[in-house]
Amino acid sequence: MTPAEDDARATIAASASERGAERGRSRAMDGGFNTRAIHAGQDPDPATGAVIPPLHLTTTYKQDGVGGLRGGYEYSRSGNPTRTALQEALAALEEGTTGLAFASGLAAEDTLLRTVCEPGSHVVLGGDAYGGTFRLISRVAAPWGVEHSPADLNDLDALRSVMRPTTRVIWCETPTNPLLNIADIARLAEFAHEHGALLVVDNTFASPYLQRPLTLGADVVVHSTTKYLGGHSDVVGGALVVGDDELADRLAYHQNAMGAVNGPFDAWLVLRGIKTLGVRMDRHGANAACIAEFLLGHPAVGSVLYPGLPDHPGHDVAARQMSGFGGMLSFRLTGGEEAALRVCERARVFTLAESLGGVESLIEHPARMTHASAAGSPLEVPADLVRLSVGIEDAEDLLADLDQALA
Repeated sequence: MTPAEDDARATIAASASERGAERGRSRAMDGGFNTRAIHAGQDPDPATGAVIPPLHLTTTYKQDGVGGLRGGYEYSRSGNPTRTALQEALAALEEGTTGLAFASGLAAEDTLLRTVCEPGSHVVLGGDAYGGTFRLISRVAAPWGVEHSPADLNDLDALRSVMRPTTRVIWCETPTNPLLNIADIARLAEFAHEHGALLVVDNTFASPYLQRPLTLGADVVVHSTTKYLGGHSDVVGGALVVGDDELADRLAYHQNAMGAVNGPFDAWLVLRGIKTLGVRMDRHGANAACIAEFLLGHPAVGSVLYPGLPDHPGHDVAARQMSGFGGMLSFRLTGGEEAALRVCERARVFTLAESLGGVESLIEHPARMTHASAAGSPLEVPADLVRLSVGIEDAEDLLADLDQALA
């Protein structure tokens, strides 16, 4: 590394430390989750008193003399006040020390992998994972020299069999996308650390309202902020949250060096969504529970995958590490793939679309849509599976729509 690169890294690290100190002051008000969601990182604007953080649409900042950065800002790839507010809010919600915002969830994942891995590194990927994550690791990181192995994260013997001296990361989703499997975060964290690896938890499905992996021992939390954090299907973004300052500085350096940051308006939209995250998640979960019970008794449905059901294999773990079971569920049709496709096409209140976590209910066929990239791999999903992102509409209307779609 050249002296210039060393200086650049030091600048980014110092800036991250300054932001961390400011975060600590902002989060010192020991409020509950909804209070933090509304206030963390979002103090009234000191210039005007505006209660909503300003939207800083600028690329550069006037310096107070050469190298005299006002508030630590010089260029909006490196830092933007609106993005800083979002990052502070994310850290507060996940009970971490540093949050970093990105242009998408996959941009966050790519930055993380390039920070903690190098050619020759090995990643253990949960056997049920988002298709985009699998594509990133298997088709983008692999040619760069990063190897991976799928494994059942609930089987420690299976995990031991794939661990290597070069294993840097165990990658976990819980609940998983789209099979709604549950992994024991605390047990996985202990296992990962015994083997010198980091535990990364994609917390997108649960959101920090229902689950906070860092408090259970995870090293990094990943989010697609496009989903529940944004909550309104109008912004694409991603985030990383950590509790270790040294790792935070490395990630902040790569965030700036790689440049896959979100724009200020995107950051502002996610901040707006976060304010209502708690009340939305309550309604998502209540509606999903009603739908799960309805589907259980329907003759066209072979099985319902929802951790809130007492007979779900991960129910007890989910009840222990989550404060609710969320708004995502999947189900399998007794009529096979054609029946699954027919339900997706007949739905009316449920919109046939990819993504999830918005206020509107969505329906999709994972095998042909979000998880098509996993076809033919160990992560391939069943063709008779339908995934629902249950919105916050009136439950009676959602039930009626599914009833007619399944007829």
